[in-house]
Amino acid sequence: MIVLGIDPGTAATGYGVLERTGSRLRAVDHGCFTTDPTTALPDRLLAIHGAITDLIESHGPGLIGVERLFFNKNVQTAFAVGQARGVVMLAAAEHGIPVLEYGPHEVKIAVTGHGRAPKDQVQRMVQVVLGLASLPTPDDAADALAVAICLAHAHRPVA
Repeated sequence: MIVLGIDPGTAATGYGVLERTGSRLRAVDHGCFTTDPTTALPDRLLAIHGAITDLIESHGPGLIGVERLFFNKNVQTAFAVGQARGVVMLAAAEHGIPVLEYGPHEVKIAVTGHGRAPKDQVQRMVQVVLGLASLPTPDDAADALAVAICLAHAHRPVA
């Protein structure tokens, strides 16, 4: 099964595509889409939608995992992340793909075994779990791969 993990944001949206065969995970693709902060928000959201649609059509995931909104003190950032999440969910719905949401704490536990793991530890564990030759970068892509790992571990077919 192919799974797609997304770390949403209007400035940067990370993505990670994994293939799960039995208990084995293999990284297929990962990266980050960025948008120009001087571009109007509707156009930025349209660009994110197009990029997610391209990923879905290229890789054909059976499930999509999206990082749940973590509300911090910056309300503007929270709104921007929420808007990007909505665009991802729209693209998934247009293709009939179920979306599952995971909080940062859940993702960190799935990848490192500790819910308060720092970003660099998550990044190193993603590298180890997926057998990558180097650390996945940027952080948004590493976080999206971590979401995909969480999703792949949580949804295993029953034999």
